[in-house]
Amino acid sequence: MKYCSNCGTSNIEFKIPEHDNIKRYCCPECDTIFYTNPNVVVGALCLRDSKILMAKRNINPRKDLWTLPAGFMENAETLQEGAIRETFEETGSKAEVKMAYTMFSLPHINQVHMFFLADLLDDNYGPTFESSEVRLFEIDEILWDEIAFPTVEKTLKYYIEDLKEGSFSFREKDIKLW
Repeated sequence: MKYCSNCGTSNIEFKIPEHDNIKRYCCPECDTIFYTNPNVVVGALCLRDSKILMAKRNINPRKDLWTLPAGFMENAETLQEGAIRETFEETGSKAEVKMAYTMFSLPHINQVHMFFLADLLDDNYGPTFESSEVRLFEIDEILWDEIAFPTVEKTLKYYIEDLKEGSFSFREKDIKLW
C-alpha cells in the first residue's frame, strides 16, 4: 500500500496498531487502519439426472482445466446468491441451492472456499467468457488429472463417498500448505 485512500498521504506505515496484535497498513496522518481479510470463494456442485455440471476454465488461473462453477463472492450478496451467480456466469445455466456441502479454509492464500449441492434447473448450459467448454459428467467420466483446484477435487470425492453411503453431510476442512 502506497497511499492512504482516506486522506491521500504517501506516508503509510506497516505496523501493529495500538490494542491489536497483527501488522496492518496504518495512516499516521488521519489514523486510518486498513484491515485486509480473506476472500470468500463460493460455488456449486450442480446435479442433473445424476450428472455433475463442470466447466473448463477459459481464464487464469488454471486455464484449460475443469472446475465446478465457483468464484469470488461479491459485496451485498449471500453465499447462496454468489454460488447461483457464479454458476450462471460460468455455465449460462440456472441452479437451485439445496444445502451447504463443503467449506475449506486456505490460510496460505487468504481464502475460504464454500461449495453447495444444487440442482441444475435446465439444460441451457454452455461456454461463456469464463469457460471454453461446459458439460455434464457421469462420475466415471470425471477427468481427475484435469481438475483445476484441490478444493474442487475434494468436493467431488466427498460427493462420490456420500453417494455410495446414500447420505450427504456438510464437511469443513483446513488446507495448509505451510
